[in-house]
Amino acid sequence: MAIVKMKHLQLIAMVEERENLLRTLQRLGCVEIDEASVELKGDSGTAQEQEGLLRQLEQQLSRPDAKALSQAREEQSQAERALTVLKRSAPAKGSFLSPKPTLREEELFDSTLACQAKAGAQEVNGTDQRVHAIEGEQSKLAAQRTALLPWASLDLPLETTSTDQVTIQFGTLPAALPFPQAEEAVSQAGELAQLTLASTDRDNHYCLLVCHASQAEEVLQTLKELGWSRANLRECTGTAAENISRLEQENQTLEQEKIQLKERLSKLGDLRPTLQKLADRAQAEAKREECRGRTLDTNLTFYLEGWVPGQRWEELKKELSQYPCAYEVKDPTPEEYPQVPVQLKNNWLTRPLNMVTEMYSLPAYGSLDPNPLMAPFFILFYGIMMADMGYGLLMMLASVVVLTKKKPKGGMAHFFGLLGLCGVSTFIMGAVTGGFFGDFLTQLTTLINPDNPITLPALFTPLNDTMMILVGAMCLGFVQILTGMAISFYKKLRDGQVMDAIWEEVTWWVVFAGLALAILGTTNLVLIVGGVMVVAGPILTQKGFGKITGIFGSLYNHVTGYFGDILSYSRLMALMLAGSVIAQVFNTLGAIPGNIVIFILISLVGNTLNFALNLLGCYVHDLRLQCLEYFNKFYQDGGKPFRPLDLNTKYYEIVK
Repeated sequence: MAIVKMKHLQLIAMVEERENLLRTLQRLGCVEIDEASVELKGDSGTAQEQEGLLRQLEQQLSRPDAKALSQAREEQSQAERALTVLKRSAPAKGSFLSPKPTLREEELFDSTLACQAKAGAQEVNGTDQRVHAIEGEQSKLAAQRTALLPWASLDLPLETTSTDQVTIQFGTLPAALPFPQAEEAVSQAGELAQLTLASTDRDNHYCLLVCHASQAEEVLQTLKELGWSRANLRECTGTAAENISRLEQENQTLEQEKIQLKERLSKLGDLRPTLQKLADRAQAEAKREECRGRTLDTNLTFYLEGWVPGQRWEELKKELSQYPCAYEVKDPTPEEYPQVPVQLKNNWLTRPLNMVTEMYSLPAYGSLDPNPLMAPFFILFYGIMMADMGYGLLMMLASVVVLTKKKPKGGMAHFFGLLGLCGVSTFIMGAVTGGFFGDFLTQLTTLINPDNPITLPALFTPLNDTMMILVGAMCLGFVQILTGMAISFYKKLRDGQVMDAIWEEVTWWVVFAGLALAILGTTNLVLIVGGVMVVAGPILTQKGFGKITGIFGSLYNHVTGYFGDILSYSRLMALMLAGSVIAQVFNTLGAIPGNIVIFILISLVGNTLNFALNLLGCYVHDLRLQCLEYFNKFYQDGGKPFRPLDLNTKYYEIVK
């Protein structure tokens, strides 16, 4: 239950062995490969000479090309795109609780299967691309048909153009203008002109103008004043009706082809496992190529840097002995701590708390693992806020079913593990407060037998003992704050900051003890000693006028800080009370009609909403108490997660 000690690995090996060596590291999954760099150490002459040597050395080194990385990413993209198409066109029946199927490493990297999978991905993606192309062509045909529909009543070919004697134009006029008025205006502008109405819609009149060339200028000027807009139909040949018929035939042909292609896609569902293997293979190769790109090359060798957990070093050393390589491992210096990746080592109880820690921030390397220090408080506080046996049973059941059936890993495993632990705490606190979906059993048995309802025993209840619960919640908060101070005290002693520990934690412990003794009426001496220490701390550690401001600053910051922190724990009572009241309200509403079926339905809906609300709300408030009130006493964040080169795939569980 601590932060895993890391070792810095530096390795030089032959270039021709790099692929096999990286595969070995990926199979082991215990080395995070960093960006390799070179530096001169020791006495290498003047700064100018060192710079020249370093520049000369860098010129002899090079980075591997990224061609293979691009290819692997493209293969993964193609496989994922094909799987998305199959998910839409040939959906497969699956279960949330189904675990990932297993796959041997040799089968994952089988080149023959990979070639078949690539061909399958090309077939699926090519077919889907043709479907989209057809849909694009159909959209274009539909737009053309829509443009031609207003002219369908005209028998005149659309390619008809003006001659030296006759001017012919297709155009539109605003629909707000009565067509007879436009027709009359054209007649007055030219006796040898005719305006024919083809159709009308909400916005326009679609018209054909035919007039003698000698009167065209005057007629067109009149029409422009009325809002005439010339239509561009020169690309079409034949009448509008003929073109519409042609477009409909083309669309029908495309529709038939699209149906055939979709049927073809619906029958390609058998390619799904093959494509999933290709996606996992490409993902693994992309990870390996990314790490390959972080190495440095010479003509014959390559240089690799990385981090390996100290507990895995002997295992890695045994594997490296199979290769002609030179390596060195060393413990990181305190100056290197910010660059060291962090891996937490926890047991079954504290491991699920990784979800909380990673959501906040990993601890800095060389500091303390917060999970075992936080687990008892987080789990207990969650149970206090939820406090219902029924909700606790649901949480435990969901956790056990998912963890045993699906067997998840990573964040999902942490989530359901934490859900189960908090479910146990919720059930216990529900038993203490007598809550089972609120007062569900009491209301139900009252409907069945009003003379002998069942009431669950309880040590205290949120409605009747609110003040006691509030005081107890703040006392628990005070215990957690004291725990945080004790951890901070230990850290300061470990780091040699003895005086800081005395004037900070010890001083306020004396103050707290003095307040307790004074309230009990035992003695005021301890409180006086604490007050003296509060004043003495700034006087001994500050200079000049800072001694005075330090005293008032220390008093104000600590008094308001501790009071505010302790008061924050009243949310334990508030959420317990809110959850209990909401459940009882829905149960009471369901019992009003006096019908058992109606009661169960209303109670089920209400408790479902209450459960969902509290499931998230209790987590958020519990997280706030840990991160703001507890962690600020001792937690040093800023760690970066340990991300080794491994075979952590998406669709299959790789058997190594």
